[in-house]
Amino acid sequence: MKKVLPWLKKEPMLSLSVLAALAGLLITPPTKALLEQIDWRTLGTLLMMLCVLEGFKQENVLRPLVNLAGRLKSMLALSLFLVFGVFFSSMFVTNDVSLLIFVPLTILLFRSAGKEAYILPVISMENIAAIRGSLLTPFGSPQNLFLYGQAGISVWRFMLHMLPICAMSGLLLMGFVFFLYRKDLGERAVFDRDGLLPLGKGFRRWMYLGLFLLILLVIVTRTRLWPLALGIVLFAITAADRKLFFKVDYALLGTFLCFFVFSSSIAGNAAIAGFLGKSVAGREYWWAIGLSQLISNVPASIVLYPFTQNFAGLIYGADTAGLCSIIGSLASVINYRVYVREYPGRGKQFLKTFTLVSWAFFLLVVIPGLLLSRWDFFS
Repeated sequence: MKKVLPWLKKEPMLSLSVLAALAGLLITPPTKALLEQIDWRTLGTLLMMLCVLEGFKQENVLRPLVNLAGRLKSMLALSLFLVFGVFFSSMFVTNDVSLLIFVPLTILLFRSAGKEAYILPVISMENIAAIRGSLLTPFGSPQNLFLYGQAGISVWRFMLHMLPICAMSGLLLMGFVFFLYRKDLGERAVFDRDGLLPLGKGFRRWMYLGLFLLILLVIVTRTRLWPLALGIVLFAITAADRKLFFKVDYALLGTFLCFFVFSSSIAGNAAIAGFLGKSVAGREYWWAIGLSQLISNVPASIVLYPFTQNFAGLIYGADTAGLCSIIGSLASVINYRVYVREYPGRGKQFLKTFTLVSWAFFLLVVIPGLLLSRWDFFS
């Protein structure tokens, strides 16, 4: 317990999910039916993604793209590159991984060039880029992975419905970057590239790329053979790089599992299920945004899905919720962690800038998102 309690304090979302699961089990005692209602496919797919993406970080698979940043001499060009590097990479390697790649690079380059004043506004825009870029694909964020798995629609229909709000977000982000440098669009700086890590070499880099393609195939085809794919991923990593298992973000996996238990438990209680069924139906968009401010958008999606009649409202709301507060998205918490690790004691400055930039963006996209929520995914 002496080791577990400090770890739980460092993982507030996991702690909350454990308490929620325990509360749920008190409401509805565990049964075989409850275990069957847990989405094991999503958990298995998430485990594969977490393992392979950790391999991506370890082998610096995206480093060729990142190295290009050091060649840019304009602050405007560099900021656009970094923000949209997050925007587009988050569509494929998830929003949290894209932030873990680009936020430390942003701090490194801006600090070396004596441009630290731009760090907070730029990484705040990178946070928005991660949230809004990742919404385009089923595998861009954990909540998309879960909701896509439940929807039963093709990946192309999913992306078609997410494309308008994703494209609008990209244009708005470009406007935000230009606004930041409005006083001097040609502001220049020289960046130190010595701190960039080399690209990983050899078999493991290609192995992780191959496993990543396998996972994408499993997600897109919804094959029932996903346990076989999970076995292949775990066996390959065990044979080639077993130490990687000690670095995987099991806290996120545990958070998912606990909120699945909580969701199944409250759905099994007639009174609570009846209340949520009446309250959520027709108001999915606002419920997703509001509940996410208490428990984050991933668990909010899991909790609300059984009571949802308008799937579009739920997914648009969940993908917009991260713009309201740092709690709204786990990716925002990761961004905060990276920054305060580099600048201890400056958490309040981060929250102030993050909130200002995010709310400015939220106010511009919240109504278009509401209007799009009337577009039925299944028609």
